[in-house]
Amino acid sequence: MPVGGFSTIKPGLPLPEGARAIASSSTWQLGQLPVRSAQGLGRRIFVVGPCGASDDEVQELAAHPVLPAVTWRWPGTYAVVEEGVSGTVVHTDPAGALPLYTVSWEGTWAWCTSARFLGALGDSRLDAERLACAVLAPALPVLSAGRTFFTNVHQLPPGSRTELPNDGRPYQCLTTWWPEPLEGALPHLRLRRALTFAVRLRASIDPRLSSDLSGGFDSTTVAILAARATNDPLRAVTIHPEGILDGADLSYARITADNYKGQIEHHLLPLTVEHRPYTHLTEVPVTDEPAPSTLTHVRLREQLHWMHETLGTRTHLTGDGGDSILFQPPAHLADLVRHHRYRRAGAEALGWARLRHTPVGPLLRDAAAMARTPRVRALEDLVVTLATGTSERQNAGNVGWFPSLPVPSWATPVSRRHLVRAAKRAAAEPDPLSGLDASVRVLVDEIREVARTAVADAELAAGCGIELHNPFLDPLVVDSVLRTPLHGRPPLYAYKPNLVKAFSDVLPVEIRERTTKGSFEADHYSGLRAALPELLDQAGLHLAALGLIDLPRFRNQLRRAAVGMPMPLATIEQALTADAWMHSISHAPAPQWILPTPETVIR
Repeated sequence: MPVGGFSTIKPGLPLPEGARAIASSSTWQLGQLPVRSAQGLGRRIFVVGPCGASDDEVQELAAHPVLPAVTWRWPGTYAVVEEGVSGTVVHTDPAGALPLYTVSWEGTWAWCTSARFLGALGDSRLDAERLACAVLAPALPVLSAGRTFFTNVHQLPPGSRTELPNDGRPYQCLTTWWPEPLEGALPHLRLRRALTFAVRLRASIDPRLSSDLSGGFDSTTVAILAARATNDPLRAVTIHPEGILDGADLSYARITADNYKGQIEHHLLPLTVEHRPYTHLTEVPVTDEPAPSTLTHVRLREQLHWMHETLGTRTHLTGDGGDSILFQPPAHLADLVRHHRYRRAGAEALGWARLRHTPVGPLLRDAAAMARTPRVRALEDLVVTLATGTSERQNAGNVGWFPSLPVPSWATPVSRRHLVRAAKRAAAEPDPLSGLDASVRVLVDEIREVARTAVADAELAAGCGIELHNPFLDPLVVDSVLRTPLHGRPPLYAYKPNLVKAFSDVLPVEIRERTTKGSFEADHYSGLRAALPELLDQAGLHLAALGLIDLPRFRNQLRRAAVGMPMPLATIEQALTADAWMHSISHAPAPQWILPTPETVIR
């Protein structure tokens, strides 16, 4: 639930219905998101979100100028807000794992952890351009950087210090996080330290927490760390299809539980055909933006309700985000070429080509081209590609600043124009992280997209009475990984070697030797077939009303996908996700803002 405030402390400021105002402050709190404060000379400090700082360290923040690294100094997912006479200063975390938003309101600025609440305050509409980018270009977060799904509501840049003046003048942002490579410290030891601290923080807040245990590297590592951080056995949960008890993922989960008998209490949750993807999309609860788990919300909410009611879970850990921070993107080859590591570039390209069953030549050709191409030039080329629908040369090796964009046939001219405008704006904006290695810069965009959207899944969990945490997306963890020098980064084709090395003494040998993970693709196709009648009746109506999709063509594509015709499901699933979210927004009551009363003030 959200926390927010204003850039002025004048009386009579509104707050959301049900929220509690903090005395002598414009800040308010709705729900259980932790907020700690400290009073200094002429200013007040708020630490918003779970943070590993001690109470004394929070008090110290008010006694001295806030340092640029404050939001990744301690484990946790938090922001630091300075409230003063001349305005409010907001320090955001570098991963964007606790996104903060702002909107102009009656000559001042309102800030909040929820864009939807600010949208209600500012009488915002749904942003058609942002929706077009979400549906047609989900792998290009650069097109919508800083933009939310509500007009006039903006996300404050992650890893920055933003001054919100009390008189509503334009705010100023200063980038405070720039992941310069850190020499000397071994990458796997930095990862181990950061991830261990991130899990321990959650265990200290709620020793009776639970964790996913899917059998993969990421959830297994988190579960083991949580088990080692608590006195009572950790409740670890593995979901599986009903009647199938010998799957590979389940086998690996059992191996881990057997290795930690007495420390891990293993629970199996069978799921039936009632929990297939695409089921009951008109029943998705309202969230700040389309949730990654929208299409599987029935499965997720069944798991969460079951854990809450059966296990008494209040806090749950996942391994989400691990793939984003632990795998190298193909742009890594371009870094090797640019730094004249030709022998290593050739060896890694060959290993990647073998793994992907693709020719090695295009990989090296595109790596060399990317090494010569600045990011801004790639954005300018993207504008041309979107405007004309063609590119000079297809990136067959998939090594580039941005992935190729096969715009679906059901995209309308209106939605294509939205993409072009977004790309032009992105190309015109200066890059606050220019100068980073290409692979690091690509990962920053990906991680921030994953971290921000994960908040919507956490909202779904909160509706089931559970706080959802993703330790891999902790800013301390993200910072530790992205500061790895080129020579310490894992090979492109390797399966999370730094994680294995970091936790080789705690991961069972069978897990350490694993090189693949389970897939749910077949589950998605069967779910699509089962839900097709409902989808053909309701899916796409909201997007079509904004002129973003050609509804007959879109539904024809749904039919083709349901019968198993080969086609990528990514844009179809993004469209269904966005449309389901729009349905929830249109049917849920908007947040109401009211004037505070003495009963709503926290003394």
